[in-house]
Amino acid sequence: MEHSTTLRKNPSRETCEGIIKRILMTEVLENGSNKHFRFASDFMNYFESLYPASDALTKQVQRAIKALDMPKDENGYYIVNKTAAQLENEKQITQLLKAADVSVHPMEQVDTIFLSVNAYMKSYLIHLIETTETFRGKYITIVETFNGLLIYTENKSQLLILLNSLTI
Repeated sequence: MEHSTTLRKNPSRETCEGIIKRILMTEVLENGSNKHFRFASDFMNYFESLYPASDALTKQVQRAIKALDMPKDENGYYIVNKTAAQLENEKQITQLLKAADVSVHPMEQVDTIFLSVNAYMKSYLIHLIETTETFRGKYITIVETFNGLLIYTENKSQLLILLNSLTI
């Protein structure tokens, strides 16, 4: 009787990609971020525990890393679930937000007031409100609607008193 050992075949590139993603996601969930995986070789211990060590396995893991197109953080560690293009877009958004001195306004504390205004007066009324010191600090933004203006404010009572005093 002939004895044959069955060697496990190398995984496909797609299988390697899935394993790499799982390894990195586990790393992030357990440690908050990836602090162990910078190179394809860093994954080899895991793959070699499942498959026979070979140049073909190493090349397959390298191909999977390349296909995943994962960017690296400032310390050279892989960032999971983002492509290099996504990271570059996020960097550009960050630069624009900083350059524009953007501030975030959660809308939980914001109320709205609707002003019914004729179409031909909307833009001019917005201009007057924006340039009048009396309204400064009383609203976050004003949006033109089909039949008026929608004002977002954190000072609804003050703004209503001001608007009512001006409409008498």
